[in-house]
Amino acid sequence: MILLTGFEPFGGDDFNPSFAIARQAAHILRGQGLEVHAAELPCAFAAAPTVLDHLIESHRPSVVISLGLAAGRTTMGLEKVAINHIDARIADNAGYQPIDRPVVAGAPAAYFATLPLKAALQALREPAPGRDAIEVNISYSAGSFVCNQVFYALMHRTAGVPGIRAGFIHVPWMDATHPGLEEMATAVAAVAQLALDNAAEPLLSAGTEY
Repeated sequence: MILLTGFEPFGGDDFNPSFAIARQAAHILRGQGLEVHAAELPCAFAAAPTVLDHLIESHRPSVVISLGLAAGRTTMGLEKVAINHIDARIADNAGYQPIDRPVVAGAPAAYFATLPLKAALQALREPAPGRDAIEVNISYSAGSFVCNQVFYALMHRTAGVPGIRAGFIHVPWMDATHPGLEEMATAVAAVAQLALDNAAEPLLSAGTEY
């Protein structure tokens, strides 16, 4: 079972490509005969981790990939590190703007994603049947807004759970008609498939690149 999430629009926008990409990636994966659920998370500090936790509890996925918008980027970013820190530059959709707060009080300072990031990077940068090479990078900062909060909450929730791979992907801004949405969805589906193929493999030690 694969769980994909994206966010609702925020910051005055009426569209968020992260959820559109999650839905399309789910459609691609279902076409491959896989069980997938795509869900939209609220862009709200108080609600987003609770909704995510409920989704994980309900669906018991082997792979969880959360997606978020990084409007200042031009390429897809496979996030490596989630930090236990919130510092909101703007208020969330509920009007809340926490400054210098932990995601989870007393928890570790950071977690690494458990997706096979280096394998995904290599696979996506090579042309494959039905698609061209996709420009993608590994990112070492998921920011300090709701994206990073959800990423950290996801890794905290799944830490030490055998047989589950989880992580976060940032996507650049695109409007609802942008042809790049399909390419991004194809990339997310490929990462999910790689993670599913490796879900039963033992994780490497923290800090190891793979």
